[in-house]
Amino acid sequence: MKRMKMTSEALSFPRSFSIALLALLEAMAAPAISAGLLYGLCIVYDANFKGFYVVLAFLAATLSVLLPPPRPRAYEGTSQLLAPTLPIARRVVVRWMVIVGILLAVGFITKYSGDFSRKVVVCWIVATPALVILASLFLQELRRHLMYDPAMVRRVAFAGYNEVSQALARRIAETAELTGLKVEGFFDDRSADRLGLAGRARLLGHLPDLASYVKHRRVDVVFIALPVRHIQRVMQLLDQLRDTTASIYYVPDIFAVDLIQARSGELFGIPVVALCETPFCGYRGVVKRITDIALALSILIIASPLMLVLAAMVKFSSPGPIFFLQRRHGLDGREIMVWKFRTMNVVEDGERIVQARKHDPRITRVGRFMRRYSLDELPQLINVLQGRMSLVGPRPHAVAHNEEYRKLIKGYMIRHKVPPGMTGLAQVNGCRGETSRIEEMQARVNYDLEYLRRWTPLLDLKILLLTAVRLVRDEKAY
Repeated sequence: MKRMKMTSEALSFPRSFSIALLALLEAMAAPAISAGLLYGLCIVYDANFKGFYVVLAFLAATLSVLLPPPRPRAYEGTSQLLAPTLPIARRVVVRWMVIVGILLAVGFITKYSGDFSRKVVVCWIVATPALVILASLFLQELRRHLMYDPAMVRRVAFAGYNEVSQALARRIAETAELTGLKVEGFFDDRSADRLGLAGRARLLGHLPDLASYVKHRRVDVVFIALPVRHIQRVMQLLDQLRDTTASIYYVPDIFAVDLIQARSGELFGIPVVALCETPFCGYRGVVKRITDIALALSILIIASPLMLVLAAMVKFSSPGPIFFLQRRHGLDGREIMVWKFRTMNVVEDGERIVQARKHDPRITRVGRFMRRYSLDELPQLINVLQGRMSLVGPRPHAVAHNEEYRKLIKGYMIRHKVPPGMTGLAQVNGCRGETSRIEEMQARVNYDLEYLRRWTPLLDLKILLLTAVRLVRDEKAY
């Protein structure tokens, strides 16, 4: 069985030869226009279209095919030609600038750039993207007229009224003119009053009524959007719909569970849906690691004189080692050794660890100053360079505390799906210091999980900036 990639066109047009032909024309428009325009300009300016001009036309056409314009995120799942005018123009210009940059680099390396007429080349560089944009807009309008044919409208029904089916129905309604799909309504075993139907949503009946409605009202597409725990009900609906000609799609209500970086994909050709995963997969992990190394190394170089002074202050102010190493849980729950400047008269790393309290007598005078401005955390830059920690992430807790709280707080260990951080979302929101009550640790964990859900490089930057501000006025630093 071959796996097909579902698009709005597959739903809208079971016989989509015209759509496929338009897609082919779009793919060929840019290379044909670039080569044809160069040939026409050579005629206008009396330049012989041969030799280097033929090579230039071939290279431009080839690059136009190899560098397709990126599809805007907001229109993923719909035709690329249905995007608004400005995004079309922007991505055509960006792609053409990349192509021109490559061609100029080739000309500079080969020393053949002087063999071309400057008038021809300049006019060609300026006019090509303008003509490609016009052609793209024309093909989009052609696609729009073809898709918005009342005779080709396909009726859609949903089995199950929930967050995911509402979201899909809303998006179909917003692009009805472009996709040719029309939402008839929903089927659910609950009453309309209990469901609290929103907007234009219509309850057409109960789930047992679905097959009969589809058959007699000629519904073309059915989306079964039931929770995964109701898989037996899904199988019953599939069996009842066998007597219809409707296209059937299963849209599991994965929002019924707490999702961490949910995404879909395939494993060895088998479709899978990730419900709980680290946000640092693929290139995002590379971006995170490169950022950590660059910033940690820069801060370490700048702060090294201060760290030498702090080390001397710790050494001569009280007996004991300069550094305090403690076992904590890192990525995937593995134990790591976290470095800090020693701030107490005792060094605890056993099965029972007493958290630091305000006016704690164990804290030294130098230690109190360092803890006030989090200077004792600076050695953890070494942990960051080692890859055991990150600049931003859930703060690591002592192993003894982890073993205690993982039994009390649901989802506590999920925070270890990412490397622990020197600072985090919880800390910039005031969740630091002693956690004498379970509610305080629960709040910290909630922020940690929110960080996993929302992570972006910009969020890391925001947290770092807020951390710098809080270092000056944090009453919970003791």
